[in-house]
Amino acid sequence: MGGLAKKITHHLVTLVLVIVLCTTIVEGTKHVSIKNRLGSGRNMTLHCQSKDNDLGKQNIAYGDEFGWDFSDNVAGTTLFFCDLGWENVEEFHFDAYSFARDRVRCGDAGCSWLVSIEGIYGLNGQTGYWEFMYQWPN
Repeated sequence: MGGLAKKITHHLVTLVLVIVLCTTIVEGTKHVSIKNRLGSGRNMTLHCQSKDNDLGKQNIAYGDEFGWDFSDNVAGTTLFFCDLGWENVEEFHFDAYSFARDRVRCGDAGCSWLVSIEGIYGLNGQTGYWEFMYQWPN
């Protein structure tokens, strides 16, 4: 009977740890938004995806934005990456959401990005300030 009790206790402890991990990591729905602020008449193309979801190629006019909702995975490895292009930049790859980098920086709601002539700014949900995150290649 002692061996069976140990196995049951071990399984219960494992189950409790999994439940705690799930409730700690998965905190509801997040949103990513990418805004085109390149200037009047400057469209950009955007193709975002994760390992599991391809959001398709988008053409975003100046002043418009593209966004999507998702939930972090239980493993804490959620990653959405994008390829972006416009008249001065043929293709630029960046991470639009990385659990490790953005879980705290973006806040509970998700991440907002602003694409400008200088590069890409990300909104810091903790400070409320736009931070310069990515510079275009020369």
